[in-house]
Amino acid sequence: MASTVTSESPRTSGSSRPGYGQLLRTRGAWTFLLPGFAARQPFAMLTLSLVLLVQHTTGSYGAAGAVAAVTGVSMALFAPLTGRLADRHGQRAVLVPGVLVHTLAGLSLTALALTDAPLWTLFAAAVPTGASVPQTGPMVRARWGVKLQGSPLMTTAAAFESVTDELTFVLGPLLATALCTTVDPAAGLLTEAALTLVGGLLFAAQKSTQPAVRLEGHARVEHASAVSIPGVRVLIVAFLGIGSVFGGLQVALAAFTESIGEPELNGVLYGTFAAGNMLSGIVCGAIAWKTAPRRRLVIGYTALALTASGLWAADSVVALAGVGLLVGMCVAPALITGYTLVDGLVSAGARTEAFTWLTGAVALGQAAAVTVAGQLEDRLWDGAGFLVPMGGTLLALATLAALRSRLVTRPVGRTVARGVGHRVPLAVD
Repeated sequence: MASTVTSESPRTSGSSRPGYGQLLRTRGAWTFLLPGFAARQPFAMLTLSLVLLVQHTTGSYGAAGAVAAVTGVSMALFAPLTGRLADRHGQRAVLVPGVLVHTLAGLSLTALALTDAPLWTLFAAAVPTGASVPQTGPMVRARWGVKLQGSPLMTTAAAFESVTDELTFVLGPLLATALCTTVDPAAGLLTEAALTLVGGLLFAAQKSTQPAVRLEGHARVEHASAVSIPGVRVLIVAFLGIGSVFGGLQVALAAFTESIGEPELNGVLYGTFAAGNMLSGIVCGAIAWKTAPRRRLVIGYTALALTASGLWAADSVVALAGVGLLVGMCVAPALITGYTLVDGLVSAGARTEAFTWLTGAVALGQAAAVTVAGQLEDRLWDGAGFLVPMGGTLLALATLAALRSRLVTRPVGRTVARGVGHRVPLAVD
């Protein structure tokens, strides 16, 4: 332990803190970063493409939100299983059949919607569509863990991945909206399926950087479920609240822009929100934090809940863009800090599963938000869906504040307070 602390001391100084340039010079990183970006792009298109297609064919945001919600719930339920299988059998073994199933399921769902099939058939097709969503983001994070084990670059990598996620959520909604409103209502979902197939197979082909399957004597410990850790469960609740922001905004913004006769602005407004998220993520990763991650999470989440609570009061495109930008700027710090914390809560053998629990929590929160927001938009006034991000983040904040003491990482000495070096003990796990 003494040697561990000593070796980490120079790394954690603010003046020598590694940045994005050093991170991107990591040997072999680009071999999984580029195909990983292509493979995760469709995920940012899926929910909005579904909402726009089903709303077009049924005329109901409630029905559209419900179908999208089934997809999200299915993904949330199966994502941890996908991560657990990837930890045990390798990412390629899980990813290749997954992208094939997702492509076929997405095409089937599109065909059913276009042929005015009964609503229950859309629900049925939505289940495999969501269950087979490739967990590319968690897989990329796990590959960073292999490359950077024991390095302070892990915090920078967490920030970089959050920025990458948000870049996809800048481009995805814009692309989905443009395709669905100017080409064909089904074009968004068809493009999502095609990109999933091509990007997923390219990412799966990068075998040299995928985490090795652990079969040694400690396999039983390494494969213990990540959700059995109390701190991970607290983070799951926090990420559910973040999902409510994504889902509530997607439906409420679509309804708002349609009500003012400018549906093409939907992607622009959502892209503004995602741009704020991306920009704050860049800044967050560049800061040498001295505040403990647990405290940063509570402070950041408080800011998120406060800004999300102001969405319902915005009554113009300019106001929504401004408040949405602020909300987005508060999302990234919460996501990055959450991923940094969970990285220190779990062992190496449960790494992908832990990340998929958080990704699944976002999807589940998004699914619930899409459903509730759709019902509010149908039954109440235009913009009622903006109440969903407010309610979701306030409930999650209350839980986080009450149970923050459970966010205690595995013993790593002083390095936890700086948000770096969380993987040091893994060499002797």
